[in-house]
Amino acid sequence: MNQFQTALDGFSLITPDLIAANSESPDSGYLQQQFIEGRAELAILLALSEQQFQNRLPAADIVHGLTARLSVLRQKLPSSVWQRLAPIAREHAVAAYLLEDPLTRWSFEKPRGYSGDAQLLDFIYEHPSMRPAIEQSSVLGRDLYAYTKQASSSVAVRERRDLLTTKVDAIASERPGDSEILTIAAGHLREADRSRALQDGAISRWVALDQDPLSVGLVARDFAGSAVEAVNGSVRTLLSRAQQLGRFDFIYAAGLYDYLAHNVAVKLTERCLQMLKPGGQFLFANFARDISVEGYMETFMNWELLWRSESEMWSIIRDLPNQDRFEAKVEFGENRNVVYAILQT
Repeated sequence: MNQFQTALDGFSLITPDLIAANSESPDSGYLQQQFIEGRAELAILLALSEQQFQNRLPAADIVHGLTARLSVLRQKLPSSVWQRLAPIAREHAVAAYLLEDPLTRWSFEKPRGYSGDAQLLDFIYEHPSMRPAIEQSSVLGRDLYAYTKQASSSVAVRERRDLLTTKVDAIASERPGDSEILTIAAGHLREADRSRALQDGAISRWVALDQDPLSVGLVARDFAGSAVEAVNGSVRTLLSRAQQLGRFDFIYAAGLYDYLAHNVAVKLTERCLQMLKPGGQFLFANFARDISVEGYMETFMNWELLWRSESEMWSIIRDLPNQDRFEAKVEFGENRNVVYAILQT
């Protein structure tokens, strides 16, 4: 497989076009036949879903069946073939129905210019700021949203937020009033909304680093007067040491590694370990492989990620220098859609 040429400080570190350009295998007669057969099967399952919409079947039943069938098709095809089919799905007439869902539409249109932005996560969190957009959606759109916000990937994103809040509060309880936290690719930092340690003043400094100025501005506004510091920065600024952020008791990157090629993930992990205080922890998370919703996300949501298995998470850790500096563990979240690596110095 070719190495991704990752733009370290670009908005979308891994894009659909970039993944398509780095297919696992060159074209061949065999792959062309796979493509022809896959395209025919895709046409049938999309036509079925379109017919179901026309017949006004329950929206949840339609998208549930479509998601399952896309998952089966994706799993049996070579990735290079699937990458050619995904744009075909997005151009099908059934997309017009699915894009009435505000969550799917936001992901597809990418108003901020990149995948997985903080406002998309706010749809998943059902944050009050998203209520007007949801209420302005069509009846079908709201019905679809009622399903997509409860998809396994959405459940995992909310679980991830709550896990991070719990981790921050636990670390702050060990060092009350003296704990320092760094969040990389912080987005809107919604996990801080629920942090008792932050409310009680048990955190001395919480740096929220993000390369999206809209997210940085929102965090600065929402947490003004608290221990939270909103800072504009990226993977590149961390790796180049362009910013002197200090050292921390807990550093985490919850939604970033989904877009980082392996070599960049290793370099960033090494840098974060260097920024920990003695006894500090670094956590990075990644969407897991084979979670049954990848097909829908990569087609109608136009949301490409680098899915990682447990062994691929360990591969990042094994490629780090000075293995004796830290202890590591890798574990899945409750619904096994997200896998976590936790390293402690």
